[in-house]
Amino acid sequence: MKEKVKMTVKEAERLSIMRQVDKKILTIKKASEELGLSLRQTKRVRKRYKDQGEIGLISLKRGKESNRKISNQIRDQVINLIKTKYEDFGPTLANEKLQSLHGITLSAETLRLWLIQEGIWKTKKKKEIKIYQRRNRRSRFGELLQGDGSPHDWFEGRGEKCTLLQFVDDATSKTTTAIFVPTETTDGYLKLLEKHIEKYGRFLSLYVDKHSVFRVNREELKHGIGITHFGRVMKDLEIELICANSPQAKGRVERKNGVLQDRLIKEMRLQGISSIEEANKFLPQFLEELNKKFGKEAANPEDAHRPLRAQDDLKRIFSRKDQRKLSKNLTFQFKGILYLIQTKTPNRLRHATVDILWTDEEAIEVYYNEKKLEYKKWSETIYHQPLILDCKEIALSNWITPKRIKPGRHHPWR
Repeated sequence: MKEKVKMTVKEAERLSIMRQVDKKILTIKKASEELGLSLRQTKRVRKRYKDQGEIGLISLKRGKESNRKISNQIRDQVINLIKTKYEDFGPTLANEKLQSLHGITLSAETLRLWLIQEGIWKTKKKKEIKIYQRRNRRSRFGELLQGDGSPHDWFEGRGEKCTLLQFVDDATSKTTTAIFVPTETTDGYLKLLEKHIEKYGRFLSLYVDKHSVFRVNREELKHGIGITHFGRVMKDLEIELICANSPQAKGRVERKNGVLQDRLIKEMRLQGISSIEEANKFLPQFLEELNKKFGKEAANPEDAHRPLRAQDDLKRIFSRKDQRKLSKNLTFQFKGILYLIQTKTPNRLRHATVDILWTDEEAIEVYYNEKKLEYKKWSETIYHQPLILDCKEIALSNWITPKRIKPGRHHPWR
C-alpha cells in the first residue's frame, strides 16, 4: 500500500504539474512557468519527484522550527514586563510601549498570542451585529464637529472622578480640543468652544446629544419655544447646532471616548497624573500624538473654518444675559445685591430696561441700548436658604420634634 501523504494546496498543484510532465502534456520549461519558478529550480523539484515520489514534493521545513522564531529568552522578558507594568494593557497598546520604552520590536498578533497562552488576555466574544445606515464623512475640516462628554474615573482612584469634554472633526476623526472638567455643564462646553475658536476659528456645525446644555427638554417648551444659553451662543456665532437621536449617530466621538478611556488613562498612570490641572496640561501633547496615529486626511483640503467677525466679542457673547428695570432712583437688584447706576443724565434712565451680562468668575456688566453703564454696589442682602432633606433624613434627624397635643378634659373623643 502506498503511504497517504497530506499536502498543502501549493504542493498538490506541484504534483498535478509533475504528472502532466510525466504524460508529456507539459514540457519542463512550460512547467516552470506554471509553477512560477526558475527552470533550474524546476529541474530540482522534478529530480526529487523522480527519486522520492509524491513525498519528494513536500517541504523539507515541515515539522521544523522557523528560522525567524523569537527566542524563549525574549518571550520570557516580554511576559515579565507585561505582568509587572502593563498587565491591563491591550496587546496593541502594550506592543507600542515595548517598542518605544524598552526597544523590543514584535508584531501585535505575536504578542496577542503570547498573552492568550499565558492567560493574561482573553479573547472577546463577538457582539450581535446591529446594522446602522452608514453616512459619508464631511469633505472639509471644520464642516462638522461632534461633541460629547465622558464621565469616568480617569485617575483610577488617585483623584476625584471627572468628565472629559471633546470635539472630534467628522472629516478627519481628529480631536481638535478637549478639557477635563468636574462635571458636564454649560460653562465647561463654553470653555471648550472658546479654545477651539481661538485656535481654528468658527466651524460650520456641531453634532451633539440631547443633553440639557444644548436643548430645552421640558415638555411645555418642546414646540420650538425656548433656547439654552449654549444654543444662544451658537446662534450668535452662526454655528448650526444639531442634536442626534442616538449615540450611534455620532459614532466618531463615541468611539474616540472608548479609545481615550483605554489609552489616555494608562498614559496618565505612567506619567503619575492625578488631578484635573495636571491632566489638562498633558492633554495637548497626548492629542497631537494620537491625531498623528489615528487621524485621516480630509477629502477636500479646503478649511471650512471662518474667522471671527469684527462684531464678535467672545467675552460678551459667552456671558449670560438677564434684564432688569431701573427704579426712579436708578437702582436694580441682581442676585441679592442692590446696584446704583452712575450717570450724568439720570432722568433719561428712570424706569429704563437694562441688559445684565454676567459670568460666575467676573463682575456683571450693565448695558442700555448697547452702551455700557457705570454702577456701584449699594447694599448686599444675604439670604439664608432653608434646609433640603429627603424623607429618610427627616426621620433620622432631631431637628423636627413633633409636638404632642393632649386633648382637653371635656373633648368628645374622651
